[in-house]
Amino acid sequence: MAKDVDIAPNPVDVHVGLRIRLRRKELGVSQEKLAEAIGLTFQQVQKYERAANRVSASKLYEVARALDTSTAYFFEGLTDAHIRTAAEPGGHSQMQAFLLTAEGVELATTFPKIQPSRVRRRILDLVRAMVDDSAQPIQD
Repeated sequence: MAKDVDIAPNPVDVHVGLRIRLRRKELGVSQEKLAEAIGLTFQQVQKYERAANRVSASKLYEVARALDTSTAYFFEGLTDAHIRTAAEPGGHSQMQAFLLTAEGVELATTFPKIQPSRVRRRILDLVRAMVDDSAQPIQD
């Protein structure tokens, strides 16, 4: 039986890959440096981060050590509801795609550092207003 090449990655693999990328970016570690630390090529690290390839338990342990965190870190925020939603058509795919961009990672790591929290809320309000404005037709 032929293997279907269009099968979407498992939501757990996507989550773990995003967390690897997030932690790597937080520490300022390149894919090349991480790959070297765990005995792989940077292309393999890319595949892990995109969930094109699954990370084995032993390799995840090595990644955690190289990124100075626990293996549990890579599963933080993962819930059954998250998995079900991600598996649905449209699910979290837009958010995950955004988090795979350089801007998405930078925003995800920088935004929580903004203090006080009311400033974060105001920034979020501004972004929402910008999205609402962009949906309106421009009138001269």
